[in-house]
Amino acid sequence: MNILGVIPARGGSKGIPRKNILDFCGKPLITYSIELGNRAVEQGLLRSCIVSTDDREIADISRAAGARTPFLRPAELATSTAKTVDVLLHALAFLEERGESYDAVMLLQPVCPLRTIGDVEQVIRLAETTGAESVISVYKEEYVCDLVSYRMEGRFGAPLDPDHNKGRRRQEHQALYIRNGSFYLTRTSFLKDTGLIISDRPALFVMDKQRSINLDTPEDVELLEWALSR
Repeated sequence: MNILGVIPARGGSKGIPRKNILDFCGKPLITYSIELGNRAVEQGLLRSCIVSTDDREIADISRAAGARTPFLRPAELATSTAKTVDVLLHALAFLEERGESYDAVMLLQPVCPLRTIGDVEQVIRLAETTGAESVISVYKEEYVCDLVSYRMEGRFGAPLDPDHNKGRRRQEHQALYIRNGSFYLTRTSFLKDTGLIISDRPALFVMDKQRSINLDTPEDVELLEWALSR
């Protein structure tokens, strides 16, 4: 497939300010995704890979790392409420106006740097062999299930499973597969027709739980530093 890689990096992150360019093991966080995207282009897995940002500093750092930054994202697509699908559609429209068309888009979030070029190849192969409209990366969760989960109601827990206290083994529940944010691959036609990134029946690319760290809270910083240092 003719695939565009998109690395989204707005400047106004709130949970961890400027998280996309924080230093991790000697280089800005976004650099890990840029290096992966560039390697995928070199190996013919992606046709092109770009950084979509509204922030000039992020754009400068990205270019210094070898990224293609063909535009600064419009302000309305850089708010905390802006949808990622609109960021992807904007990138596609911008490039199409300049004669570039793509069969699919691979979203590579900077906050998920523990990916390999082998992962990229397998995600694309999964899309091609299944014909899926979208592929998402997940990890297998064998402990968390309805049997051990509760909602908070005042000071009390409301069980999600009525058999939570009947001695049933959690192994009797099917394992869950949790989105980890590392990969989203979506066919362009589906993106444009539905305004969605994930189809109702996405193909699942299963990654190790240890590589499924998503930098979202300050508590994740130390964990990610440890993982990258390994």
